[in-house]
Amino acid sequence: MSFKTVLVLASVALASQAYAQSTAGTMVVVPAFGEVTHPNDEALAHFMIEEQDKDKTAAASRVNQKMKQGTEIIRKEDPRAKLKTYGYYTYPVYSEVRPLPNGTMPKPNIVGWRVGQYLEVKTHNLTGLPKTAAAAQKILGLNGLNYGLSPETTKKLDEQRIAVTYSNLSERIASIAKAMGRQPADAVLDTVDFEGSGNYAGGQERVEGMGMRAAKAQMADSGQVAEPSFEPGETTLQMRLVGKVKFK
Repeated sequence: MSFKTVLVLASVALASQAYAQSTAGTMVVVPAFGEVTHPNDEALAHFMIEEQDKDKTAAASRVNQKMKQGTEIIRKEDPRAKLKTYGYYTYPVYSEVRPLPNGTMPKPNIVGWRVGQYLEVKTHNLTGLPKTAAAAQKILGLNGLNYGLSPETTKKLDEQRIAVTYSNLSERIASIAKAMGRQPADAVLDTVDFEGSGNYAGGQERVEGMGMRAAKAQMADSGQVAEPSFEPGETTLQMRLVGKVKFK
């Protein structure tokens, strides 16, 4: 080996050592990301009933009767569902008025009353939900439907989400160490921010409901109602964390 070759190799070794020394003590902020997806296992359906009559008492009576009938039907079809009534309202219906020849607007008169009430149904029986909804629609109107994850499933997924996100952090630290010409073992994890609350990070998480469906239907007083088509879909839970890594 010639003296020139030895000199070149020595220079390369010194340069590599100098490069390694230049990253010693360096603090690196590493963002990481993870997500898990799971089929929705909970549905929240909203039913409603509204009646209009010149007699406020008659309208209210029909609403009360039909809401009772509707809840009984739902309980029969889905005994384990959780029901909650809300939003009872009574509004006057005014006559239409037109401006008088002198330009003044006459005072409208009450010609009737609108009375209504809402019912919230929470269920895990997604397979039987179309049948339940069709049965209830004989009396009530389906005003909205949303799918999501039950608290139990969300808790289980949260553990997986943390593990996946932390694994992504480890992978990114290894990649950064390689790019800096260092060994992953040289990286010392100083801080892990699972809240993502620093100025270097965005929000902690985002929940994306896939397959969320809203439905509206006209109320039917009699006859059979065809079963609606529902697609529960899935939900994706995301997490972002930030780690601070210091190289020896």
